[in-house]
Amino acid sequence: MEQADTQLTDLFIIGGGINGCGIARDAAGRGLSVTLAEMNDLASATSSASTKLFHGGLRYLEYFEFRLVREALIERETLLRAMPHISWPMRFVLPYHPDMRFDSETPTSRLLGTFMPWMKGRRPAWLIRLGLFMYDHLGGRKILPGTTSLNLRTSPEGEPLQDRFETAYEYSDCWIEDSRLVVLNARDAEARGAKILVRTKVISAEREDGVWVITLQNVESQETRQVKARMLINAGGPWVGDIIQTKIRMNSREGVRLVRGSHIVTPRLYNHDKCYFFQGEDGRIIFAIPYEQDFTLIGTTDQDHPDPSVPPECTDAEQEYLCAFASKYFKTSVTRDEIVWTYSGVRPLYDDGAQSATAATRDYTLKTDEEGGAPVLNVFGGKITTYRRLAESAMEKVSQHFSDLPGPWTAGVALPGGDFPVGGVDELIRGLMTDYAFLTHDWARRLVRAYGTEAREVLGDAEQISDLGVEFGATLTERELKWLIDKEFARCAQDVVWRRNKLGLRLSDEQVAKVEAWMQNHRH
Repeated sequence: MEQADTQLTDLFIIGGGINGCGIARDAAGRGLSVTLAEMNDLASATSSASTKLFHGGLRYLEYFEFRLVREALIERETLLRAMPHISWPMRFVLPYHPDMRFDSETPTSRLLGTFMPWMKGRRPAWLIRLGLFMYDHLGGRKILPGTTSLNLRTSPEGEPLQDRFETAYEYSDCWIEDSRLVVLNARDAEARGAKILVRTKVISAEREDGVWVITLQNVESQETRQVKARMLINAGGPWVGDIIQTKIRMNSREGVRLVRGSHIVTPRLYNHDKCYFFQGEDGRIIFAIPYEQDFTLIGTTDQDHPDPSVPPECTDAEQEYLCAFASKYFKTSVTRDEIVWTYSGVRPLYDDGAQSATAATRDYTLKTDEEGGAPVLNVFGGKITTYRRLAESAMEKVSQHFSDLPGPWTAGVALPGGDFPVGGVDELIRGLMTDYAFLTHDWARRLVRAYGTEAREVLGDAEQISDLGVEFGATLTERELKWLIDKEFARCAQDVVWRRNKLGLRLSDEQVAKVEAWMQNHRH
């Protein structure tokens, strides 16, 4: 049965990834009426499959992407202040050895090939130091410490590495819980008046009498309805091109290049909390990152992925590649037998004609089409670190069609649960354990890292564990599940154990099935 929504919304956003939710939050905060539709769960595609880093993109300096790197470096500290529960500083250890190679596609490689042909594509130490100097100073660092050198023969960071590595450079970037970032932006957008529709697919969007008429389908009930909007924003991520061609049906010369990035997770490979930045002899780089207390995350790959309808998977070849790459650095080889989980995401990069997936630009591109009166803004590319700035840039385009809009406002405004100082997590954990004596440290830490100051609202008036209802394992309880359904748009177990948190690493299949059954009973 088709229903019509006679109310006219200012902005209709397609896509519930970080770009869509970030734009929804910014627009709602400026007083626009906003509706966002996501065909699956929030952050169900690219935005939950990143390498989990807020980083400037050190390697992008080799491509002379100075504007992108500067913007990302500035954003690191802006974002840290707004979400100190789901983002935190991390030190990165970059071991040096003479066999490091540039990707032959980079402008830097071509320059060195012309003026220093005897280097044969190797990265000289002085160039790495120059890059790190620029990385330290391009963004006006205030919170994060700068680059230092390490003697790997005597430092703890050298212990898990092969003896051939003697020197390393250590610099700063930040960790981010990517899918929680998306959910918190959606929650804040909703609190400011936006309508967030999950499991809602856009069937078509057509211009009629100067407005957009969008046909929606509820994926669960199969019911359809129509809504109207003054402006459409296509933030469909990997599906941005498909939406242009099959949903909006407009002619566009702009293209998207889909690049698959795959990751593996193993039991913890070393005993400190720093990340390794490994450079390969093929010009590529990977990270090895402390993950969820007991694991190590290794990634990422760069492979073209032509069809967005094909779910991305970490292939056997990619698993072998990542294991072999890491094994060239660690004393103990990393094997596929150790892998406990893999994940893969598709990055929708703007198609700039680069020869390789690695060389394709990570910058974002925003294109407006006003044919037929009702404007549409198509969002290409972007990286999670610059999502807030992308949203501001999108609002600059939007403001051309809505008079008297307020200016930018999101810089430094805390996301839900993030209203406490950077570095204040330990104090929050102590306070939570004092007020809820039944909590273990790991349990309290998990709650604070997920919900920040809202952890108390999740636990409510509980005085003992039994007050939290059914226990599903790994500290997940009925009361937390109710919060995730009522406040955070969760609809099924996968939404919870792989996106709202990563308890899927610790729960058995039977426990996950129990979560699923409880959620379906609760919803109905």
